Amino acid sequence: MTRIGLISDTHGFLDDAVFKHFENCDEIWHAGDFGNIALANKLAAFKPLKGVYGNIDGQDIRSVYPENLRWNCEGVQVYMTHIGGYPPKYNAVVKKELTANPPQLFICGHSHILKVMFDDKLQCLHMNPGAAGNQGWHKVRTLIRFVIDGSNMKDCEVIELGGRTAG
Repeated sequence: MTRIGLISDTHGFLDDAVFKHFENCDEIWHAGDFGNIALANKLAAFKPLKGVYGNIDGQDIRSVYPENLRWNCEGVQVYMTHIGGYPPKYNAVVKKELTANPPQLFICGHSHILKVMFDDKLQCLHMNPGAAGNQGWHKVRTLIRFVIDGSNMKDCEVIELGGRTAG
């Protein structure tokens, strides 16, 4: 069993509450737009971190984190990228990849819109944790916590961090 804390679009702002919400997680997955390498390093020092760079991330992030990441977590094939869209409105590059080699779990960020939905056509769960930072048009900062147990994805929890702050 692997407990995952999923976060995206921090844009250089890391709420201290993230550490409380992710304290029982085994790993943190960041779906891009970290904002700076110091934020990524702070998360990586707390828990094992997997991440992809986003469109606002500079060379400091891009030299450490890839644009796309595929891996196996327990019995689940995972594909993560920052700009991906959602079922059935994936961006063209992602749609080609998902169709050619469908994962069981597809994760992206970018939209600042929290979404958890199943793609019946691809038999794939899509997750976007929304935005945890202060930059953007979202009104509430969000995270997702969930469990992968063998080939089962379960116990999905949406966590609201509150409204955007001046911090």
